[in-house]
Amino acid sequence: MIDVAAPWLLGLALCPLGGLHATIDSLARSIDGRIGVAAMVIETGETVSVRGAARFPMQSVYKLPIAMAVLARVDRGLLRLDQLVPVDSADIAPVHSPITEQHPRGGITLTVRELLRGAIVESDGTASDVLLKRVPASAVTAYLRSLGISGMRVVATEKAMARDSMVQYRNWSTPAAATDLLRALEKGRGLSDSSRSLLLGWLTETGIGAARIKGRLPPGTAVAHKTGTDRTRGGLTRATNDIGIITLPDGRHLALAVFVADSRADESAREGMIATMARAVWDCVVPPGPRPL
Repeated sequence: MIDVAAPWLLGLALCPLGGLHATIDSLARSIDGRIGVAAMVIETGETVSVRGAARFPMQSVYKLPIAMAVLARVDRGLLRLDQLVPVDSADIAPVHSPITEQHPRGGITLTVRELLRGAIVESDGTASDVLLKRVPASAVTAYLRSLGISGMRVVATEKAMARDSMVQYRNWSTPAAATDLLRALEKGRGLSDSSRSLLLGWLTETGIGAARIKGRLPPGTAVAHKTGTDRTRGGLTRATNDIGIITLPDGRHLALAVFVADSRADESAREGMIATMARAVWDCVVPPGPRPL
């Protein structure tokens, strides 16, 4: 089922609307699993989506709205970036976490800035959970609603998801909501200029997920993105995701969200599909002519 939110760059002969939809739908059907995609040219609001209104587990994609809600509190003076936060043994999450690896019993203090950077750049699950103690899940969802985003929900901690793999479905987003969030971030809605710049810098800095949205784009393309990945259990991977803002050669920005749920395909197929999807949309919106090699 393909849902169309608006015409896609009418007047660009490079990529007819129907052709782009057919390509996205074909790619979405090319591997095992439930695939959801949304893309938006941020400056115009023009969008295209496949299962854009369906709910998908976010996994670590949800660290982006958490970070935005924390930074919004920093902007309001309710938290400080240099504020020290204790990380106790009860905070240690049994998930991907440099903090957990280096301090398995806790007993340390980190600044809000260090926790935010860890959650975004390193996708540190313990850092994310400690931030959720300061800005609870209900407040993150309320922040999303203040931005007009209703298709995304933050409920459970990383620790809770590690205990029960089905809990991850409670932290869900639609692809369309994910691109709405990326558009809000790029336009600076709900964040100060300094907080926005800080977060976009971290999203661009991360080396995680290089084979996903960035995988088949021209080298040097700026991509500010956040991945989310469940571990594979019994051959099933419940979430392989990437959402991000791609800076186009003409200075425009493309928001893209690709969610791969409940797939038995291997990691390289899942990541390759995301990369191919990103390249297909890129080829549609970037006019023909000299391009970076």
